[in-house]
Amino acid sequence: MPRWAHNKMPTATKKRYFELLRQGYKGAAAARVVGVSTSCGSLWFLDAGGMLVPDSGPVSPRFLTQGDRIAIADGLQAKQSVKAIAASIGKSFQSVYREIKRNSKPDGRYQPWWAHNQALLRRKRPKTERIRAGQPLRALVREKLRDKWSPQQISRFLRRTYPGRQGMQVCPETIYRALFAGLLGRKPGKLRTGRTRRKPHRRGVPHLNKIKNMTPLAQRPLEVNERRTPGHWEGDLIIGRGQGSAIGTLVERVTRYVRLIHLPSGWKAPQMRNALILQTADIPPELRQTLTWDQGREMTLHEDIAALTGFQIYFCDPHSPWQRGTNENTNGLLRQYFPKGSDLSHHTARDLRQIARELNHRPRLVLGDRTPAEAMRTWITQASTR
Repeated sequence: MPRWAHNKMPTATKKRYFELLRQGYKGAAAARVVGVSTSCGSLWFLDAGGMLVPDSGPVSPRFLTQGDRIAIADGLQAKQSVKAIAASIGKSFQSVYREIKRNSKPDGRYQPWWAHNQALLRRKRPKTERIRAGQPLRALVREKLRDKWSPQQISRFLRRTYPGRQGMQVCPETIYRALFAGLLGRKPGKLRTGRTRRKPHRRGVPHLNKIKNMTPLAQRPLEVNERRTPGHWEGDLIIGRGQGSAIGTLVERVTRYVRLIHLPSGWKAPQMRNALILQTADIPPELRQTLTWDQGREMTLHEDIAALTGFQIYFCDPHSPWQRGTNENTNGLLRQYFPKGSDLSHHTARDLRQIARELNHRPRLVLGDRTPAEAMRTWITQASTR
């Protein structure tokens, strides 16, 4: 028999043979079912490493399956490029390159059943977590957490302090997992952030609630950044206790002039639209040029707002509050009147006008100790005399 003659059978036949073995068939019985000799089946089995690791299925769609590895092997046999193979199985070509390099046999051949066995063996984690097994390590991590160290700081400290002792080193992810699993005692207060469970991450996953037809901040006129002419506003919401109430905040970028938006009926998109239209109607048209907001769902009807107020509305990048720095600073000042955790529904429209008046008549260093009201009045006077 020529060398590797047992590999001349179709891939589908081999696949069925290994499926039968995983179902509990003996080698001879599986060989009879697929129509090959027992010795041929035995050669297949030996070529796959002489073992079949139990496969519970991929833990995530990003992992390669047995079928993916068979497709890779068939593509290599057909002399296809790695990029073509990756496209056919819906993976990145980098993943396929790593797969071939990592799971090829010692002689350089890529055998899909061997490769799948190797991947399953690496996936198994029979060892006990270091933090669970090592009392000194666990005590040291607890001590650093009590001192308000972050898991990253603890991990770096362990590498510096115990350079040759793997048993006294852990990565930040291990500390997080142990903390959220309860291996480090009671969870509340263990992290500086106060979090007691992991925050969900959506890396690379498009957000289903993205606001339609947003104009990104990058398209806002550059002159707005120079703060030379007024009429460019930043806006946001201050949320009350239990997210049961809210107040809208507007601040003009040049004069730091503040307007507070009363939202007695809530702050969903229709209520927000109506409140902004009604409560900014008295602002002179020349001072209603741009409005910068975050990507909150309350601005879903931004096109209506722009059409009825004259504002050109621009949206910040996600999780980028510094792009509305003036508004964020103003919200911090407003917390003197609206403490976090308080019920904001108690404040009437009259209350909000009084609070805005106090803030607008407070001298600001950035304005040369003038008040926002004085700065705004100066601009309005200059505009009317031109």
